[in-house]
Amino acid sequence: MEVVKSVKRNVLLNPGPATTTDTVKYAQVVPDICPREKEFVDIMDEIRRELVKVVHGDPKKHTAVLFAGSGTVVQDVLVNSLVPENKKICVVNNGSYSARLVEIAQHYHIPCVDLKFPSTGLPDLKAVGQALDNDRDIAVVATTHHETGTGVLNPVREIGKMAHDHGCVFIADTISTYGLLPIDMEKENIDFCMSSAQKGLAAMTGVSWTVGGIDEIVKSKTYPTRSYYCNLFMQYDFFERVGEMHFTPPVQTIYALQQAIREYWQEGEMPRYERLSRCWEAVHKGMQEIGLESVIDKKIQSKLVVTIKAPKDGKFDFFKLHDYCYERGFTIYPGKMFGLETFRLCNLGVITCKDIEDFFVIAKEAFRKMGYSIPIA
Repeated sequence: MEVVKSVKRNVLLNPGPATTTDTVKYAQVVPDICPREKEFVDIMDEIRRELVKVVHGDPKKHTAVLFAGSGTVVQDVLVNSLVPENKKICVVNNGSYSARLVEIAQHYHIPCVDLKFPSTGLPDLKAVGQALDNDRDIAVVATTHHETGTGVLNPVREIGKMAHDHGCVFIADTISTYGLLPIDMEKENIDFCMSSAQKGLAAMTGVSWTVGGIDEIVKSKTYPTRSYYCNLFMQYDFFERVGEMHFTPPVQTIYALQQAIREYWQEGEMPRYERLSRCWEAVHKGMQEIGLESVIDKKIQSKLVVTIKAPKDGKFDFFKLHDYCYERGFTIYPGKMFGLETFRLCNLGVITCKDIEDFFVIAKEAFRKMGYSIPIA
């Protein structure tokens, strides 16, 4: 794809939107088109098929359903659409994004079993099994694959098997792992996964989707309709009959997503994972050189987010660090752990080891300006 003029490149180390290529950016510059035209319907059909392939779904059993909005819109869709009347959802909750699933259930007055675990570690699988044994009204189990607030990678395969052993549908919030970590839905026991364009596929904000089982979607037609815009069966049914979203799609964002998917396949599933793994190792190397520590045990990290403990000596100022780096083309993000001062370095977009190494050159300068000697004692 021809790029007319390169765009200033910022390295985004925040949890999304992610760093994009110029070709994805320019994919949005297209002739105006009505999204009901067959040309655009064909693009939507291609994208739906490709999104299933990314997570190794079976096209006879799985489908992709897209919605306009950020990732939270799909969390909303799955929670409000997949719980039958007089049944419950159980959320395995060890961070802010699984907590959001709980909040959505509460907002719709859906009975919710909130299994809370510390955000710094993995959930207790024995406790999950006991909860499912003790409450046969649970019909849906949900959790996050990767808690982006901390960097913890959850054992979705094990949780999904427990859900299936108890006759439950299993939802995995894969918003920040889809297109980054290799995911095979059936091997991981996932019935419904989800993501958003601005995350792992490094496209543009404005469209999100779920990939899930067609049979379960059709079955949900008989469940309580708790939302008009965010109803899973209604959107699926419209796609199947008309080939398009029920309501106006974010047209230009769809073109960018089409290009981002092509670039995903050009790079390859494993080469992308290996690139991001090298970036993750570079983050840890840079931290060690400065004298910083991660909050989460490296063994349970996703390789996509590292939560870093801030120095406690009174000299550290996140906003000074942020502004110094931002002015030089690097964006970092504050932590999301209450009671502990942290910041995050996220590894989600089209970035390289060189980007990480360049960032730490700037970060070291920022720490020195705050009065630190490197490495910090």
